[in-house]
Amino acid sequence: MNYFLLIPSVIALDLILGEPKRYHPLVGFGYLADRFEQLFHRTQAKLPQFLLGSLAWIFLVIPLALLAYFLEQQLGLWFSALVGYLAIGANSLKAHALQIYHALQQDDLPQAREKVAYIVSRDTSELNEQEISRASVESVLENGSDAIFAALFWLIVAGAPGVVLYRLSNTLDAMWGYCNARYEYFGKFSARMDDVLNWIPARLTALSYVLMGKSLTAWLCWQQQARNWYSSNAGAVMASGAGALDVQLGGMARYHGKQKSRPILGTERPAEADDIQAAWDLVFRSLLLWAIITTVIGAVL
Repeated sequence: MNYFLLIPSVIALDLILGEPKRYHPLVGFGYLADRFEQLFHRTQAKLPQFLLGSLAWIFLVIPLALLAYFLEQQLGLWFSALVGYLAIGANSLKAHALQIYHALQQDDLPQAREKVAYIVSRDTSELNEQEISRASVESVLENGSDAIFAALFWLIVAGAPGVVLYRLSNTLDAMWGYCNARYEYFGKFSARMDDVLNWIPARLTALSYVLMGKSLTAWLCWQQQARNWYSSNAGAVMASGAGALDVQLGGMARYHGKQKSRPILGTERPAEADDIQAAWDLVFRSLLLWAIITTVIGAVL
């Protein structure tokens, strides 16, 4: 397999086959991480929490990345393609987004609230159609970066060990990277590693949204609004995506029973159900862009 055909192959495998229905490696890794947390998270002191959380990350991630390196050396690019397929979640993201979209099309708010709860962390039990649409678009855009393009970037840059390092780090951030009493110090190392590994991919994703959407609006929103968001990585992705779709994101949202006022991103047009489909279409066009660029580079070289 030509190295630069790796990305189109991985994208095609995911879109055609979807995620494995059973025995997904990341599910098993999640169980392993839970056991490591029980083993390492045994103190309330801040510095020991940070150090133990750092050690837990190292013991969970580094050996598996090294194993991926060894297997890639033995099995070649076919192994890299398999790891890449298991690491990205384009098909899954599409399925979740369209389930919410179809529920809204049928005016089934309870079903839409149930489905959107699978992909967002905010309270969803009382969301109206516009709030469900906004939450869904935000999740599609951000997960497009975290679950798809960042994994593809590290697959290109460092092969199977790179994508394993990234995907496991991202999983630990999703499990431990919260700023609350339980995880603020234990999960800090995981959160910072995820920030570092996502810095370049997030900006490449934002650029992809610029190129594949309403380009001028997307660029201006990215440059003017991204810095206002809590995370510079997520801010770049969501501001660019909001501009590319000509929609407003951010604003009020309820988390754990409390209203939170978030910075406004994008334009003044409120989100609608059709924007969920449009958000997925933007991610898909960006996927095609990545596939075409890597294929052309491979043909030239």
